[in-house]
Amino acid sequence: MAPSPTSHRLLAGLLAGASVAHVANPGLFDSMVPRALPGSPRTWTYASAAAELALAAGVALPRTRRPAALAAAAFFVGVLPANVKMAYDWRDRGPALRAAAIARLPLQVPLVLWAYGVARKAEAR
Repeated sequence: MAPSPTSHRLLAGLLAGASVAHVANPGLFDSMVPRALPGSPRTWTYASAAAELALAAGVALPRTRRPAALAAAAFFVGVLPANVKMAYDWRDRGPALRAAAIARLPLQVPLVLWAYGVARKAEAR
């Protein structure tokens, strides 16, 4: 399925929205940071927010769209361990929360493919 003409705008919006969510509710995201990472979870949460905002800006601009979309695809792969940790940590929560945490895992695949599709379309121009 080819990306729509507005696909890059939607991807940029998703990334910008995720950035805002990280800053607005850092505690939720702090708890997802794998313990193996050095430093404070809050530092990783804010670094992730900054990266998402930079990726959003890059995807929004035609000149940087291709490399930013490829970086977004890599970013979506890179945050998979946080989603795995969340699914593991939420294994004893209620059914709805447990299902939401587990559902995040396969959602990384379409996000990666979406970002890659935006990059390919930018390359074709």
